Amino acid sequence: MAQRTDFEKIELHLVRVLHTLITERSVSRAAMRLQSTQPAVSAQLKRLRALTGDPLLVRAGNQMAPTEAASALVEPAARMLQDAERLFGTRTRQRGFDATSSALTFRIAASDYLDPLFLPEIVAHLKRVAPQVKLEMRPLTGEFDYRRSLAAGEVDLVIGNWLKPPEELHLGKLLSDEIVCLVAEDHPVARASSGRAWTTERYLACEHVAPMPMHTGADGIAPGVIEQYLTSLGLKRDVMVRTAHFSLIPLMVSQSLLVLTTGRLFCTRYVDALPVRIVRCPVAFPPLTYYQLWHDLTHASASGRWLREQVREVASRLAGLSMLQRRRASAAASSALSE
Repeated sequence: MAQRTDFEKIELHLVRVLHTLITERSVSRAAMRLQSTQPAVSAQLKRLRALTGDPLLVRAGNQMAPTEAASALVEPAARMLQDAERLFGTRTRQRGFDATSSALTFRIAASDYLDPLFLPEIVAHLKRVAPQVKLEMRPLTGEFDYRRSLAAGEVDLVIGNWLKPPEELHLGKLLSDEIVCLVAEDHPVARASSGRAWTTERYLACEHVAPMPMHTGADGIAPGVIEQYLTSLGLKRDVMVRTAHFSLIPLMVSQSLLVLTTGRLFCTRYVDALPVRIVRCPVAFPPLTYYQLWHDLTHASASGRWLREQVREVASRLAGLSMLQRRRASAAASSALSE
């Protein structure tokens, strides 16, 4: 009977506190996110520990870490909060999202393989249309489990490219890009790329630079889309440098014999600033497709829908600008040849 009485004392806000504490792994950060005070959240944590019979958060060096039992509670707590939103959130959904007055914090994890102007444009655009909104930008690295973070509500949106995006997540296609190679101006490939000498065999034998592999959740660490596709063809290239600093790769390329294989959008931004050239890739890669991914947790929320619409608008605008620049460059090249 006592257990039944304890169960009936659990209100929905306590479930939200539980979810926030486990995902933030900090009483102070949870208090800020809940717009509460640290003593109040500490008292609620003490109550949760008594109800669950588990410490939930324990000291790990200079930080707090969730226990195994706490980690197992994240998904049930998220589902309960989502179901409550479906039951009682009709009025909120009807109101929609007021971007001009909202002070929400959006957390976006993004790959930097895309156009280097993409994330700055997102920030500039969001600050124009929602001046009080706060943003947290997180990188997609081998240490960052984006699938778990989406499911735990630690991030609202993940932006990147995948050959096969995770099936349990919602996705929206942002744009597709041609895969090309970036090399130094004086690289032998820059002279051979327009002729028959630039073959698949020669491409594979070159010294390549590539990003570090990305975390995929339960599947662990997976190679990038270039490696995945080459492997599917039974091919292997000679990767001499791997780096987590993708935005620095063009500078590495400009001073070496390294070959970068990635989307044209990314490469185009560097050809006027560095002694590098874009050359066609002799391997017939499929288009590089970028998506935004989100969890069922935020699928129905008005703020989540609004954020995804803004990201899609920025991506569409940049893709259109890049196409216009490409046409102008092609016209200039044709004009130069006819003179």
